[in-house]
Amino acid sequence: MNAISREEALALLAPERREELRERAHRVTVECAARQFDFCAIINARSGRCTEDCKWCAQSAHYRTPCESHGWVGAAKCAARAAAAQAKGIRRFGIVTSGRGQSPAQIDEICEALRAMRAAAPSICLCASLGLVAEDDLRKLKAAGLERIHCNIETAPSHFADVCSTHAFSEKLDTLKAAKRLGFQICCGGIIGLGETDAQLVEFAATLAEIAPDSIPVNVLHPIEGTPFGGAGILDPERVIDSIAVIRLMNPSSPLRFAGGRRDMSDETARKCIYVGISAGIAGPLLTTPGAVFADDRQLALDAGYSV
Repeated sequence: MNAISREEALALLAPERREELRERAHRVTVECAARQFDFCAIINARSGRCTEDCKWCAQSAHYRTPCESHGWVGAAKCAARAAAAQAKGIRRFGIVTSGRGQSPAQIDEICEALRAMRAAAPSICLCASLGLVAEDDLRKLKAAGLERIHCNIETAPSHFADVCSTHAFSEKLDTLKAAKRLGFQICCGGIIGLGETDAQLVEFAATLAEIAPDSIPVNVLHPIEGTPFGGAGILDPERVIDSIAVIRLMNPSSPLRFAGGRRDMSDETARKCIYVGISAGIAGPLLTTPGAVFADDRQLALDAGYSV
């Protein structure tokens, strides 16, 4: 089934077409999305003190927030957490670090952790979210066992400079293109609720379609005290559901993954999100906000007819 055009997606966001939007997204989800709900887990392997000014992020050193900062947790802790995730039946496990990118020494630390994780959890897919990564460093990470690289585009290209000024949208694309050249799986999504217009929401969804990720994490803004978005309030659940429906219609077969902001939703909202397109999730703690309870989202997925 082909993705819909930008023009059609924008038209479907009209309030009077909400039911049509959601029903079409549901049909596409049933016909095109894999029927196994894919769960991953992550470890916050280095937190806080980030040089970037992403306006939603508690880890930015530009803002005073309640974020906990800590240095590199070490290979042993990464390996233990990967093994625990594998024991729960979780299929993927990712190292996540704060910062614009990684120094040569930090790349070496991460490679050591990847090798330890592979030994401790031989069947789990190894992922990482490391900011902007050069191709030579990606090559080292691949040799150490990394299979999937995560780098969110966050929002529409036309809106990105409004929410982050310390790096450019094009730099994110450079990391993603380099990862694709080297044969990595790609995890790339963004955040709903950064003040995007309907047109920018559609632009965001269409840009993801051009990237064609293997996984699209869908975060919903969780306002953090001290950041520029701290007073934004929780996004209207109806807007969340409609946004996911648009992303699904423009990305018919990509897994759409519950990510940040899931704990701000009621289970009823989460059910509707699954109905219109969510087909994957992150189990357990995230970075600076609480994640979904694995057992809860597992049951919601089973109730919706997915295997887990």
